[in-house]
Amino acid sequence: MKKTVYCCVAGLLISIQIHAQVGVGTSTPNSTLDINGKTTLRKELRVGGTSTTTGKPGLNGQVLVSQGEGLPPVWKSLNVTFIEEGQYKLINSYLSSDQVGVTTLSNGILGDSVEKNSVGDDINDTTKGKWKKIAGLENNFTVKNGENRLTYQFQTGVEMKSSSATTSQNISFTCGVFRNSKLVAVRPDKISSTNNSERAGIQDYIFTLNYTEKNVPVGPQKIEVACRKINASNSNAQFAIGRNVSNTNTVSNAFTLESMMKIDIIERVTY
Repeated sequence: MKKTVYCCVAGLLISIQIHAQVGVGTSTPNSTLDINGKTTLRKELRVGGTSTTTGKPGLNGQVLVSQGEGLPPVWKSLNVTFIEEGQYKLINSYLSSDQVGVTTLSNGILGDSVEKNSVGDDINDTTKGKWKKIAGLENNFTVKNGENRLTYQFQTGVEMKSSSATTSQNISFTCGVFRNSKLVAVRPDKISSTNNSERAGIQDYIFTLNYTEKNVPVGPQKIEVACRKINASNSNAQFAIGRNVSNTNTVSNAFTLESMMKIDIIERVTY
């Protein structure tokens, strides 16, 4: 049989049981010390003590870590950067690559002659350009916090082959990032080949697009990358985005010109 003695100390109801259970704010303690209420610790907290030692208070910056049932907690130094409320934290990253690229804008295909685009242009609206998707770069995810930053990093290789290795030719093109089929980022560019007979008229180029979108609405998001040909000085010039114009050349291959897309989701920290 357990016997309990009740007493009142500093306005708190304390029960002391014969087998050394102490309850603060409760008459039925479930452990050696059972506190039902707020706790204020005015000085250091020591753990690992014995009947002859007071235990360790830990070092500056250490945290108290549980070792599981039946074992005492220990102080640990964690290599963790603590983020204050109002700062932004990286939540997730998506990385994709593609070696298929776009080859349907090559010789014999005229450009769409659309010189500029605006945010919100639909990827399927041909009056805004004849976009060709790089299928392997599509990503799908859900945004859960409306205070966010989505950072897009797209890079691809572009290759053209002049119809004449000794003639200067060029092709204007553009690539963009679409979210839920609407344009959010775009960069135009041009590749030129000037009398490079030693490479059989082949010219390689690296295209890069970096952009950060703010406060993307909460909900499912589909990210796509697409490119289009604006115009060419000679319609017979071969042209490819994200791969080589031909597998028979000795200048490049699909691996060296592959497309890469990285998406970082960064959200505002709230507590």
